[in-house]
Amino acid sequence: MSGSLGRAAAALLRWGRGTGGGGLWGPGVRAAGSGPGGGGSAEQLDALVKKDKVVVFLKGTPEQPQCGFSNAVVQILRLHGVRDYAAYNVLDDPELRQGIKDYSNWPTIPQVYLNGEFVGGCDILLQMHQNGDLVEELKKLGIHSALLDEKKDQDSK
Repeated sequence: MSGSLGRAAAALLRWGRGTGGGGLWGPGVRAAGSGPGGGGSAEQLDALVKKDKVVVFLKGTPEQPQCGFSNAVVQILRLHGVRDYAAYNVLDDPELRQGIKDYSNWPTIPQVYLNGEFVGGCDILLQMHQNGDLVEELKKLGIHSALLDEKKDQDSK
């Protein structure tokens, strides 16, 4: 990970650790573990990524990410106030873990999908967050970024 990207991810990870427990995520986040045999066929994965506006394949769950990159993705979504998304724990199902990599032709986890389209992993989502593209992409999905409210509050002071 490059210098500024790595520092930003590290800052997000430190920030995320102090935020407390599972009640933070709200009712919309669905840790939709596939369970054993959930499969990784292209048809099943196509249905999963298109089922919700925001879909994330993680190591762990939003409440308990099992790697720093998955945690960073969860924290970025949280910063933007994205509460309604499906999260699939690839550690629960080796077929899903390999299948999603094959489906996207992307070798790493986490993976983020917006409106059925593959966006990328942690590095891409972080870059989109930093340059404002994520706010625009969320807007296209009808999701209002909480960062817009925060900026508005700062501008009014």
